[in-house]
Amino acid sequence: MNFISRLQAEYRFLRALTAVNLSSAMEYRASFLTQIVFMFINNGIYFIFWLIFFKQFGDVQGYDISDIYMLFAVVAFGYGIGYMFAANTGANLAYTIVQGRLDYYLVLPRNLLLHVVFSRMSVSTIGDVTFGLIAFWFAGRYYPLDFLFFLAVSLPVAMIFVGFSTIIGSLAFFFGNTQYASQQLSNATLAFAMYPHTLFRGFSRFMLYTIIPAFFIGAVPVEIIKNHDGRLLLLLCGVVVVVWVLATTVFYGGLRRYESGNAINVNT
Repeated sequence: MNFISRLQAEYRFLRALTAVNLSSAMEYRASFLTQIVFMFINNGIYFIFWLIFFKQFGDVQGYDISDIYMLFAVVAFGYGIGYMFAANTGANLAYTIVQGRLDYYLVLPRNLLLHVVFSRMSVSTIGDVTFGLIAFWFAGRYYPLDFLFFLAVSLPVAMIFVGFSTIIGSLAFFFGNTQYASQQLSNATLAFAMYPHTLFRGFSRFMLYTIIPAFFIGAVPVEIIKNHDGRLLLLLCGVVVVVWVLATTVFYGGLRRYESGNAINVNT
């Protein structure tokens, strides 16, 4: 099988896997809709803080309320489309590794990392996607080119989210039960991504561009949309490549240390 055929086969498999996950989630309609609605409300409550803040203090280090709308739009939409399809990362991945539940995936003739990551979807992230689209509309950038750049940065943002969560989840291969640490790092990445990058200086600013790539999830995509900056978009795509090279290296490097579980698990 040549490379193109393998890619097509993996794409068909991931599409079928996503369909099965969605069908399973929709089996309980009330729970399905409740998760979406409550995630949307949760995002709205968090955003109210910024509305109150800007009403009292005006602009903050070059950011006005429309920039905050755009920041929330990019982060929520990117997070949503990433974890809507690939939610078995971070704490979930750490749990899978520690419990020896990779056995199920190891015996199947599919790309191991992609199968593991895409084996779970987060229903509530549909609320994030919806919130992101509404926030973009409130940002007041109604030109088609703005929306095209918004869509163009969304996939890299989603891939950075998922790739970084894969890295921190894979640390369980090396350090044992890292569920709590993985969850905290994921939450920190999401939280810092929704703050204006101009508030940070020195080492904290450096850290949020490197160790925790929060600004490549929030601030950089916003600059790309505002300035229609194609070169910065290419840089963002380069960051995606770096994150996924690291994710693949850490995951498969840790896999050599993996100890099979002795429990019989049934995946549905």
